[in-house]
Amino acid sequence: MIDSPSPEPAESSVVYLDPSRPIVERVRDLLARLTLSEKIGQMRNSAQAIPRLNIPAYDYWGEALHGVARNGRATVFPQAIGMAATWDPVLIQKIASAVSDEARAKFHETLRRKGSTAIYQGLTMWSPNVNIFRDPRWGRGQETWGEDPFLTGEMGAAYVLGLQGDHPKYLKTAACAKHFAVHSGPEKLRHSFNAKVSPRDLHATYLPAFKKLVTEANVEAVMGAYNRTNDEPCCASELLLVKTLRGDWAFQGHVVSDCGALTDIHAGHHVTNDVVESAALALRAGCDLSCICTYDHLGEAIERGLITEADIDRSLARTFATRFKLGMFDPPEDVPYAAIPLSVVGCAEHRQLAYEAAVKSIVLLKNSGNTLPISEQAQKILLVGPNAASIDVLLGNYYGLNDSLTTFMQGIVTRVPEGVGLGYRPGCPLTQESELKDWSLSESQTADVTIACMGLSPLLEGEEGDASMSDDQGDRTQITLPPVQIEYVRKLVQGGAKVVLVLTGGSPIALGELEDIVQAIVYAWYPGQEGGKALADVLFGGAIPSGKLPLTFPKSLEQLPPFEDYDMTGRTYRYATEEPLFPFGFGLSYTRFSYSDLTLDTSTVRAGEPIPLRFTLTNTGSSDADEVSQIYLTDLDASTVVPLHSLIGFQRVHLKPGEHTVIPFTITPEMMALVNDAGDRVLEPGEFRVTVGGCSPGERGVQLGAPVPVSQIFTVTE
Repeated sequence: MIDSPSPEPAESSVVYLDPSRPIVERVRDLLARLTLSEKIGQMRNSAQAIPRLNIPAYDYWGEALHGVARNGRATVFPQAIGMAATWDPVLIQKIASAVSDEARAKFHETLRRKGSTAIYQGLTMWSPNVNIFRDPRWGRGQETWGEDPFLTGEMGAAYVLGLQGDHPKYLKTAACAKHFAVHSGPEKLRHSFNAKVSPRDLHATYLPAFKKLVTEANVEAVMGAYNRTNDEPCCASELLLVKTLRGDWAFQGHVVSDCGALTDIHAGHHVTNDVVESAALALRAGCDLSCICTYDHLGEAIERGLITEADIDRSLARTFATRFKLGMFDPPEDVPYAAIPLSVVGCAEHRQLAYEAAVKSIVLLKNSGNTLPISEQAQKILLVGPNAASIDVLLGNYYGLNDSLTTFMQGIVTRVPEGVGLGYRPGCPLTQESELKDWSLSESQTADVTIACMGLSPLLEGEEGDASMSDDQGDRTQITLPPVQIEYVRKLVQGGAKVVLVLTGGSPIALGELEDIVQAIVYAWYPGQEGGKALADVLFGGAIPSGKLPLTFPKSLEQLPPFEDYDMTGRTYRYATEEPLFPFGFGLSYTRFSYSDLTLDTSTVRAGEPIPLRFTLTNTGSSDADEVSQIYLTDLDASTVVPLHSLIGFQRVHLKPGEHTVIPFTITPEMMALVNDAGDRVLEPGEFRVTVGGCSPGERGVQLGAPVPVSQIFTVTE
């Protein structure tokens, strides 16, 4: 192979350095200047420097799941699943814009100080995670936007738009939709697992959010998953990468492998014989960048005749195009984002966004006897639980660091008025068993309220190798609270304590008898740096809870299919028939809302025509508050298996006491279409039911206190 640089042209003809030229021309010019070894050095996440062209080393591996992560100081927003519980795409886009501001500021400051950047310091952010959270045992479900493809698509798209910005020429950062596709555990099997999925489930559940991010939000990158899907390694899948992503969806950005996933092709999946074949297979399928070193063997793949240099050029053109869009080859004064000052990192405005998100994410699951907000007449409050003073439960996983991390205890201490007795005891450990002999059990008997901060921790659930106290390499083998916590709360109640149960976690928790015996239940997720302040304000009435569950909380594992089964039958609110503990979309408030006057413009339409509708939402309580109105569609005459209900729209609305508003909405033909057994989206004639309310349809939500929904039936004709 010839491996010598082309002669350097005069400066006036350096096309790749000319910001006025189209990116395709600049990329072509740059590629023509590179030797083969230099090209191969750009094919991994840690792209090598090219000194003779003054191109510094660059690492594509950046994380921004809920703030700039693994790169020192940053604003820490609620974990993604908590942000999903806000059901507020406008807020999510603002948050992502703040995240990308911080990433830009940190990137340019590092360049100024060091002349180069390293891992986690770049502008290519491997977020958001839009996998479907199909099973509560999956430890990484906390990284997702929940179990519903529509909600995931709406929230994930908002995050992408905020990360990438709205400049006509430059990306602020490059977002990445991951992990493509059909990926949601088990963690311990991810390097060898074959996710078997029907064409119907693939296109009705697992792909829609990715499609939205690619075709509507124009996400710049897509990350392939570790596993196989229907026998093909996802990072070398003809179906996923060639036919669907670049074919049907016309994706123009670049594809990156998950870290080490190309090694899995031969070592875990045994699809190829060695690393050289794996590299060639993935490159030919359109995986443009390898996270970790597999693509170092591309030269050997050329020597074996498995690929050509043109295959490398095709992928390099895509990754270099991303760097050009980020302005990395342009003078800083030409790139507006290069002027973002370091002072934005952790600034007051971003802290306020983190607080707003934490407040809106909190879900009130039970409030017997209006226990919350805590009465101003309370004279003694006891704070207990292993998570009351925990920093870990603020952070979740893939987090940044901040010098202002407000624990639940700190937030409550700040909020409690002088003169009110406030005590704190850990009460019980997070998970391991111990004999419970603790003063808090007797102290709680004389307290007006006992706030018990229990639940999960990122030590118990997360990614393989990350959750150090997990029994199953990051996943959960049980979905209840740890037994020691159950025993402790039970003893508090048996002693006469009036318990407000505050739960942390990134996934559903089956509560069993605890749901019946405590006075109130608040789910706080992993709420970020302002979590303590947000929780205290909700508990004491300074803020009204308005979060809604982006997940179904099952009553027990017995309600779930096997973890390894990717068939959607019996999973999520869309296909499960058993009564849940808490339904998808559920969340109480300190006020009451009612739905009425659902009116459709017509009760019969021809296929292909939309149906406008409107309904009235009224605040019938006594507090200013937000409500998330949700619109669901049910196909009553489908020729194949379809969801029991499908979320097709939602809107967060703020109303004063007694105030009402009329909310318009249009059901489009696309919303009426079903996915048939072949995976095709088709619109069939027949009857449909539209349901509007503050929770997914079903008796359980109303039993728990959700507003009574309203519904209408309409007919689609040929």
